[in-house]
Amino acid sequence: MSGQKAPITLPIAKAITAGLRDAMTADDKVMLMGEDIGVLGGVFRVTDGLHAEFGSQRVVDTPLAEAGIVGTAIGLALRGYRPVVEIQFDGFVFPAFNQITTQLAKMHNRTSGRVTMPVVVRIPHGGGIGAVEHHSESPEAYFAHTAGLRILAPSTAQDAYWMTRQAIECEDPVIMLEPKRRYWVKGDVDPDHRPALSPWQAQVVRPGTDATVLAWGPSMPVVRESAETAAADGIDLEVIDARSLAPIDYPTIAASVRKTGRLLIVHEAPVVSGLGAEIAARISEDCFYHLEAPVLRVGGYHLPYPPSRMEHAYLPDLDRVLDGVDRLLEH
Repeated sequence: MSGQKAPITLPIAKAITAGLRDAMTADDKVMLMGEDIGVLGGVFRVTDGLHAEFGSQRVVDTPLAEAGIVGTAIGLALRGYRPVVEIQFDGFVFPAFNQITTQLAKMHNRTSGRVTMPVVVRIPHGGGIGAVEHHSESPEAYFAHTAGLRILAPSTAQDAYWMTRQAIECEDPVIMLEPKRRYWVKGDVDPDHRPALSPWQAQVVRPGTDATVLAWGPSMPVVRESAETAAADGIDLEVIDARSLAPIDYPTIAASVRKTGRLLIVHEAPVVSGLGAEIAARISEDCFYHLEAPVLRVGGYHLPYPPSRMEHAYLPDLDRVLDGVDRLLEH
């Protein structure tokens, strides 16, 4: 996908592929690293074809050693490269947690701004794929708590393409949380025209007046469905896609809440100490005199992620989101 491109329809996974390809074509310092990402094309085939196109020096199959992968990426960034690391599954990122939080996130500050860390860590995250343990985690709160990291969570093919490009161009380390159960959901991608909306901004995807519902990544489809279902009952929900989880675009969220007076936050991660709790606290402070009800959250339970046959009872669904809306409107 080099040169001029007309808008096309792609699954989210292939939009990321296109973003990686175009970034690698534009800058020969961009390189990919990860387990099985080369000849195999990755477990989700996101890097399919890139090894053949760019070679084994730029699309590197690594050992099963996440700490080593991220540590190597840090060293490459110090030498002027722009590494893009793929963590095969969300639960596999924890062996690399030390490298990400104590080295990657802090190198710029440690060197008084003299050293930048243009490293992207791609993580397929979230549940709903019927996988075994360690394959369905939502680790965003761990990384959002760490100063020095940016976090993006695309939910559409257009955002998947452009956030991939923009994350690679960023001089700061970026955690890219990809909604893996939505990988094959198709959408329009316009690779010719850079969006006016910054990747670090939230987006109002459905205007409304009765309550605001905020979500990101894999939770966006159920929130959109909930808004349409509520509309049939005369309830007008404003839906916001957070898109960026670090930094969080509080001005956009607060402006919506000042209009609607209510906020429901939906995410797959457990609600206990989840990112929704931080957003709820901030909005409660900033919008105290505009709120008509407490800020509510719908998310995963404070339990280890369940076996695949039980995950339907764990993940936020239409009924749980609409129940949250009903509880908001009771006030």
